Amino acid sequence: MKKRTSPKWITELAEGEIFVFGSNLAGQHGGGAARIALKWGAVLGQGVGLQGQTYAIPTMQGGVETIKPYVDEFLDFAREHPELKFLVTEIGCGIAGFTPAEIAPLFRVAIDEDIANVYLPESFYEALNF
Repeated sequence: MKKRTSPKWITELAEGEIFVFGSNLAGQHGGGAARIALKWGAVLGQGVGLQGQTYAIPTMQGGVETIKPYVDEFLDFAREHPELKFLVTEIGCGIAGFTPAEIAPLFRVAIDEDIANVYLPESFYEALNF
């Protein structure tokens, strides 16, 4: 297993890099990483999926169990697009109020299956004891 870490602060993206952020289902993108995502093509009104050089994962609709299907959908998308590099932010750990210890297990399969194009925050690796 190779540890692939996304930068703590993402300020620019190279071609083929995708900024993965936590959103709300309404796609309001008003604060946090979602607001930053607007500069790379996040679409107001679209709360899920690929948008420009961003990928939205809804985190504001309930508990961790409501986020899991969207993370699973994202990981399937990442597997289908090996030409892209996905830089995952600490989704759900800002405005949504979750901790890395709560969210990181949703991404465990990316480590276990060694999905080579998914880069996770250092805090997620720490929460998973890597």
